[in-house]
Amino acid sequence: MSNSDVTSIGVIGIENSHVNHFIRHLNNENRHPGFRVTTLVGGEPERRAELSELGAIDQQVDEPAELLGKVDAAIISTRDGGLHAEQALPLLKAGMPVLVDKPLAASVADAEAMIAAARENNALLLSSSALRAVPEMADLSQIDSAERGRTAAVNVIGPADPDSPYSGLTFYGIHEVEAALEICGNGPFGDVSVQRVDGCIVATTVINDINVTITFVTADDQGQIKFFASVAGRHGITQTPLTLSADYNAPMLDMFIEMISSGKAPVSDELLLRPIQLLEAIVTQL
Repeated sequence: MSNSDVTSIGVIGIENSHVNHFIRHLNNENRHPGFRVTTLVGGEPERRAELSELGAIDQQVDEPAELLGKVDAAIISTRDGGLHAEQALPLLKAGMPVLVDKPLAASVADAEAMIAAARENNALLLSSSALRAVPEMADLSQIDSAERGRTAAVNVIGPADPDSPYSGLTFYGIHEVEAALEICGNGPFGDVSVQRVDGCIVATTVINDINVTITFVTADDQGQIKFFASVAGRHGITQTPLTLSADYNAPMLDMFIEMISSGKAPVSDELLLRPIQLLEAIVTQL
């Protein structure tokens, strides 16, 4: 285990570019003194060498379970959400705090297993899309707005590919789903209807008594669209891109560090599970 002055963090799924952000924030910029990425799990040798040099990381293991006894916490950044449960469960069962980069899981069954393991072993579990913390969200999520009136309809549009090798629609689709939930106050959702038209998947539902449309657009050979949201009230509308800055992973990392420091999960089990339930309902309709 790490020495008493440093909370050591192992990273699983090093192929993801988000890992560069986490290492930069913790090891290079020292944004959270006392917290450091010390161990990398798996990955191609060239990628390991790149990240080891970036963050002055000298410890590497082959499997997630090998982190036990070597680090205090873990970040899972594996692109395929279908692998997250098998990677997280040994750590959660040992009581280790775990941040799962989006999505928490690719199925409700996996998500429930992870949440149950965390609860039963007093482990802290967190997962979140970066879109929940974009600067536009503060205004969009005001259910009662002087400029718009009470929110009546929400539309979130963004890239996602149902044929992605990383568990299909879940890889990018979780962003649009979590953004819609955040805008609508993370309330319960109703029946889900889905249509597939010319490279788009359009899902409609009601969240917190607000009519919601989520549109997933598959990229063509010219590239992919950016994230966009519109919120309509009875007398006004806000339409805006959802802006991801160079530090778009910082708010999620901040939440993770605060969770470890306080010993308190910032998100309830119910709200951790809800986006996976909504995403699975959409995928089931396909």
